[in-house]
Amino acid sequence: MNARISGIASYVPDDILDNETLSKMVDTNDEWITTRVGIKERRILHKEGAGSSYMGIKAVDKLLAGVGMAPADVELLICATSNPDYRFPSTASVIAYGSHLTGAYAYDIQAACAGFIVALQDANAYIRSGLYKKVVVVCTEKMSSMINYHDRATCPLFGDGAAAVLVEPTDEEGMGVIDGIFHVDGMGLEHLVMPAGGSVKPATAETVAAGEHYLFQDGRTVYKHAVTNMLTSTQDIMRRNGLTADDVDYLVPHQANMRIIEAVADRARFPREKVLVNIEHYGNTSAASIPLCLDEYKDRLRKGDRIVLTAFGAGFTWGAMYLVWDL
Repeated sequence: MNARISGIASYVPDDILDNETLSKMVDTNDEWITTRVGIKERRILHKEGAGSSYMGIKAVDKLLAGVGMAPADVELLICATSNPDYRFPSTASVIAYGSHLTGAYAYDIQAACAGFIVALQDANAYIRSGLYKKVVVVCTEKMSSMINYHDRATCPLFGDGAAAVLVEPTDEEGMGVIDGIFHVDGMGLEHLVMPAGGSVKPATAETVAAGEHYLFQDGRTVYKHAVTNMLTSTQDIMRRNGLTADDVDYLVPHQANMRIIEAVADRARFPREKVLVNIEHYGNTSAASIPLCLDEYKDRLRKGDRIVLTAFGAGFTWGAMYLVWDL
């Protein structure tokens, strides 16, 4: 049996941080941000005491209500996040409790911006093995919690949001998750990292003062590797499944930077109308970006549509997934 996405939902905070407001916080402007990364606004979670789990619970609750499933029927919850509520316990456990998933096991994965496709591959493996039949994948990222809003190179890029999918088995041939290709290369450590707060460099007054608890990104290096690796993984998954760009209905790339998206799409020979994009309104929501984009375009998607997902994130970790839409 293949695994299929049988339901999808998302949640974004109400508060919008647009480029005009951001330009009053840091030395930047709308034209600079729009031309370089294609972002006009991003959502920010300002609710006091609310972390990534808050948005994850909202997304899961909306998902289950939409498919008419009782929370107790969910067997497994996999949460992809780079912004856990705490170092422990897992954010998945907080979401499972908050969404009343009383019959589910739950755990976190950390694959940065590639988190959705990695978690979906996990769910796919559980379904194919027969171990579970009702799996929820939730991706939730309070990116604002790790961003330095005095750093003009990174603060325009990121936003907060969450999305969740229900994954169930299908015995219909050729439907659901067909194939996935994944890679990791630890050389990326120095180029995309939060330097302090872990066991290598625990939090101290000095690390806080030095701003080492914010995301650090070497933009040029990350851009180069993101384009190359998202492109090659997209081409590899298509080649392995006998597909050309003409055969694929939609390419859904991680929403990191409009220039990265355009470079990957152009080199893979995808016309723009086949590339699903919502970065303009949400920015980079890390692991949540692909399912958030799928949810936004779900009314356009039709059963049998051939879709390629591709993502790249810290680690470096990257990959691509081929699925046939069955929702």
